[in-house]
Amino acid sequence: MKVAFATDDGIRVNAHFGQSPMFAVYNVTKSGGELMELRKLPDVLFQDEAGRIDSRLEAVGDCTLIFLMQIGASAAARVTRRKIMPVKVPFGSPVDEQVKRLVEMLQGKPPMWLAKVLRLEEEGQEGTEGEDLNGTDG
Repeated sequence: MKVAFATDDGIRVNAHFGQSPMFAVYNVTKSGGELMELRKLPDVLFQDEAGRIDSRLEAVGDCTLIFLMQIGASAAARVTRRKIMPVKVPFGSPVDEQVKRLVEMLQGKPPMWLAKVLRLEEEGQEGTEGEDLNGTDG
């Protein structure tokens, strides 16, 4: 599954969703995690809140989870409607440690929130290979 991390340096989770200048996107499986890309957001002067949320949703639209420091209520609602689960972690949490924890959860018995996300991801992929599933309603 693809997992995004709100960051300003690609190393630590240290950004609020609405102000994150980039997202480190990893592919995480039971066998490990691998950095796929750093998705940098363009600087847009005087962008309103809705525009900031839209640009960030577009950047992480293909991800299943997003690890972040903080997220506002309206942004959280829009993220979850896109079938992306926001995961709050403490400021400065190393991305590699969060990836390692996630891999360990996948290898063992995942907590209920993660099991639900995995189940939704599997259901969404049945018979729709190659399609963008995050923009559909369930």
